[in-house]
Amino acid sequence: MATPQPQCAICPYDWSDRFCRYDQGKAPPHCPSLRHQDLTAESITAIRTGDVREFARQASIQEGEGYCNREKGYGAVRPAKPRIVEIIEFARRMNYRKVALVFCVGLRREAKVVHKIFETEGLEVISIACKVGRVPKETLGLSEAQKVAPGSPESMCNPILQALIANRHQSQFNVLLGLCVGHDSLFLRYAEAPCTVLAVKDRLLGHNPLAAVYQYESYYRYLKEKL
Repeated sequence: MATPQPQCAICPYDWSDRFCRYDQGKAPPHCPSLRHQDLTAESITAIRTGDVREFARQASIQEGEGYCNREKGYGAVRPAKPRIVEIIEFARRMNYRKVALVFCVGLRREAKVVHKIFETEGLEVISIACKVGRVPKETLGLSEAQKVAPGSPESMCNPILQALIANRHQSQFNVLLGLCVGHDSLFLRYAEAPCTVLAVKDRLLGHNPLAAVYQYESYYRYLKEKL
């Protein structure tokens, strides 16, 4: 009989009662913490190997230090710093000196600010826009009607080239800013250095995609039906 597929997002138990939190916690049939203990052991072996151990250790320390009032108990903790500060701190924890800022030209103003912030904090920054290489969209077989501005020359986004350039310049840490859906996937596939995301693209919602989730019961109730 096949192992039930993980469905943590719809776990019926409260977080305080779950098996993934306590030995005696509750677990539904599809709980991966219960069903994949062999993979848990494999992951522990991997996380103790080479530089992965230190990366994971520092990431967990960074997580904890993202909150204040921890000494007062879980109910009193509150967030203490924005993500951009955490990225800078984590780079320092890992002794990363060279950071690649990989961004969409639609967020070029934001990228300019981020570039300055990183440099102010002592990081060596290389920044690479999505249209790098000036490769026409016709290379992908797109028609005029499929362009953002039909009838005009249009360079395609080239996340693979962004990754190759970051690799060649020996980036130690890649920070993604506003890459399109799919383009971000290609960058992550071809990048050699560890990556993190400062912000994702959502053209409609000011790059805050969770707004649609938060308003699931109101303005975005149409998401309850199949698109």
